[in-house]
Amino acid sequence: MIQEKEVTIYDLAKLLNISPATVSRGLKGHPGISKKTKKRIDELAKQMGYRSNNFARNLRKQHTNTIGVIVPRLNSYFMSTVIAGIENIAYKEGFNLIISQSSEDVKKEIASAVTLFNSRVDGLLVSLAYNTDSFTHFDPFLQRKIPLMFFDRVPKRDSDISVLIDNRRAAWQATTHLLDQGCKRIMHITGNLNRNVYTDRCQGYQQALLERGIPLREELVIANDLSQEAGMAAARTILQMDQRPDGIFVANDNCAVGCMLALKQAGVKIPDDIRFVGFNNDPVSTVIEPNLSTINYPGCEMGEVSARNLINQINNQTATQSVNTIILRSELVVRASSM
Repeated sequence: MIQEKEVTIYDLAKLLNISPATVSRGLKGHPGISKKTKKRIDELAKQMGYRSNNFARNLRKQHTNTIGVIVPRLNSYFMSTVIAGIENIAYKEGFNLIISQSSEDVKKEIASAVTLFNSRVDGLLVSLAYNTDSFTHFDPFLQRKIPLMFFDRVPKRDSDISVLIDNRRAAWQATTHLLDQGCKRIMHITGNLNRNVYTDRCQGYQQALLERGIPLREELVIANDLSQEAGMAAARTILQMDQRPDGIFVANDNCAVGCMLALKQAGVKIPDDIRFVGFNNDPVSTVIEPNLSTINYPGCEMGEVSARNLINQINNQTATQSVNTIILRSELVVRASSM
């Protein structure tokens, strides 16, 4: 028989012929309740399908023990490692997660922010969508002093607390490595340059070239959505060039792999004809042949650091954050594609 009505402590109390207060204390494991009575309460609660209304109880305490997370895509290896890191810390600290993806669409990001605000999350972690150009949808959190942090893709505002790597330095390392291998004509395949991560990576690429006296060439910078399909499309553009690049630095591994596969199918030898470096150290970088040189991006650590700092703010909201930008280390992983 389907139980339609939600079972309450009053229902349990009536059937057990004890007070609702005794039932409540028994369910919480209060030391003042005998083991025999607690066992009776637990057995009946299980039999009747009683569920504790933690949400209502937490609201009375002005605390839901819930963190909201908005990410651009859930099908990204990097983002899944970030979420795993967030969950590691949240679980240890007794917090639940509500995870939403914007699918790279600011309208969905806005809708997610509204939903999470109305869900009374205690704090919010955000990595921005490709096309987010205004941040007013996060104002309700700031106005209610609900802790808010950004990670990876962050606004360019000094007032926000952000966790990221030094993308400019990482890109400089990747490009310098290609230069050290003898490359003279290096292409950069990047994402939406409105986002900090791709702007910074492009600037690092440009800095490395200028330091070696190599002029910047507009035709050697391609901006796309960094999908594997976009990498294949970039390869078609490269194949039509009168003077092809001898090195390519790509702002993520999936796009780099798509480009490598298409070039190899067209007879281009890697690394003999063109050397490659990607970004993120996705598992795909060790599957492609030759293995892809890349920047190791500490996704799990980024999630853990973000969650730990957010929870510290939630638990001590009177405290101020001494540092607004937290920079994590990254490293160049050299493999056969660039040697």
